[in-house]
Amino acid sequence: MQLFLNATSPYARLARIILLEKDLVDDVTLRWCDPWADDQALLEANPAGRIPALVTDEGTTLSESMLIAVYLDSVSSHSPMIPQARLANVLHLAGLGQNLMDVAFTTVIARKHYGAEIDHSELGRRRQRAMQRITEQLNSELHESQLAPSLTLGEIACAVALEYVSFRLPEVHWKEAYPQLKAWHAAVIARDSFQQTAFV
Repeated sequence: MQLFLNATSPYARLARIILLEKDLVDDVTLRWCDPWADDQALLEANPAGRIPALVTDEGTTLSESMLIAVYLDSVSSHSPMIPQARLANVLHLAGLGQNLMDVAFTTVIARKHYGAEIDHSELGRRRQRAMQRITEQLNSELHESQLAPSLTLGEIACAVALEYVSFRLPEVHWKEAYPQLKAWHAAVIARDSFQQTAFV
């Protein structure tokens, strides 16, 4: 398999963490690329030019990190990251993590192209409110004592999203506001899969 990615995308990082947690690293070739440069190999794999993009052994391309995660979970014999017994809860957390990634990533890209003043637009203010609400909800739902030896997709998505906010939007200060969430997050990112994929 081949995985198109870069080092700063939260979506690509989620896919890499899944590879490590599911012991699939040796089965996948990492194809580092710049999605903003219209990388030809990436465009051939995914005409949307988005990362991550996974090309399976059969030559089928999967896009969108959550769909890639579902596929990788299905091809590994390790503990499932989307256990049927907890399906609704895992997908609930995965959705919160995905939404936090989306509003944070969109904020970063909007600032890059239109300047920091874009935060004061109607959409910019809406993104800020969404970040506040999501982190507040994660703080009420995630507790360090709940963590099991193997992570679920929902926990990975939430931890990656929070790490991305800290990396790109440090002024959000969610760790100071939510010490319980900070403790949960610290326990998750201590794992080898997170250490190996740290944002750079």
